[in-house]
Amino acid sequence: MRPGDSGEDVLAMQRRMAELGFWLGQPDGTFGDLTTQAVYAVQKAAGLERDGIAGPATRTVLADGVGAQARVGGDGIEIDLARQLLLVVRGGAVTTILNTSTGSNVPYAEVFEGKTYRGDAQTPPGTFNVFRQVSGEDKGPLGTLWSSKYFNGGIAVHGAPFVPPYPASHGCARVSMGAIAMIWADNLMPIGTQVSVY
Repeated sequence: MRPGDSGEDVLAMQRRMAELGFWLGQPDGTFGDLTTQAVYAVQKAAGLERDGIAGPATRTVLADGVGAQARVGGDGIEIDLARQLLLVVRGGAVTTILNTSTGSNVPYAEVFEGKTYRGDAQTPPGTFNVFRQVSGEDKGPLGTLWSSKYFNGGIAVHGAPFVPPYPASHGCARVSMGAIAMIWADNLMPIGTQVSVY
């Protein structure tokens, strides 16, 4: 199964992903963008090729109950840099698994309002807390972020229209527009939330 497909098989796969904690919105039998994001997350959790296509290997790990374990525990958000996963953790258990794209580690130089901003596009590991949030469009020197949850200086978890299955950001943790809307609607990252990056 692949993006653009629809039908009962897609619906069954969506329900299984949702059951295992891979967020894709409401299962509807259509293999759209949110389902692609969830398939990326499944493939990352299982150590498979990240192609967004639910081939035999992806369907097998779903049948076997692939998931993700919290490393830090407690309540908060964990960002797994190696696997490029964002985990919502409650009571030490992972409740929601999202595809994320963090810092590319490629040097950048961006011009914003006449000033040049330079950096190495890194998402530093460590334990932080959400200290600021911006609902909706958030324009800054490195582009437009959506519904940002800042946890380390100018680094935030935020929505983006493009969230590939590999590191591609300036340092933030990108999630899909649907995922960030869900994070806000369900109040999963209020001010003070612990964010563990490893």
